[in-house]
Amino acid sequence: MRTCCCVMLLSALALSAQDKEIKRVPVEPTPMTSGQGMFKTYCAPCHGPGGKGDGPAATSLKKSPPDLTQLARKHDGKFPDAYVAAKLRNVDQPVHGSKEMPVWGPLLSSVSRDTAETQLRINNIVAYIGSIQAK
Repeated sequence: MRTCCCVMLLSALALSAQDKEIKRVPVEPTPMTSGQGMFKTYCAPCHGPGGKGDGPAATSLKKSPPDLTQLARKHDGKFPDAYVAAKLRNVDQPVHGSKEMPVWGPLLSSVSRDTAETQLRINNIVAYIGSIQAK
């Protein structure tokens, strides 16, 4: 989802269960200390509660969300935390090569008071994704 910055700062993905249509809704603040909570709110609609790419909005997307539990496996057994953080922070390019993926850096900044809070949010989401890697 690559749109005007103002629209992007105020929107995230949500799914209307009845018509499988993705709608933009305001970003809701979540506790910045809970990577799992932020993942559930911000990532699970597309990536699924377990991060396997099977969220309720996944079937409505043009490109399937990746299985985030396989990132370490795809990077020689080491979870690529800096890579994931950079993808979340990226403000110029859509993540995953798809314009449907929100650019989370500006969105997370919109619910934070300062850059340190935004960085804490990103770090905690990255740590949570690292914790759900397939063994």
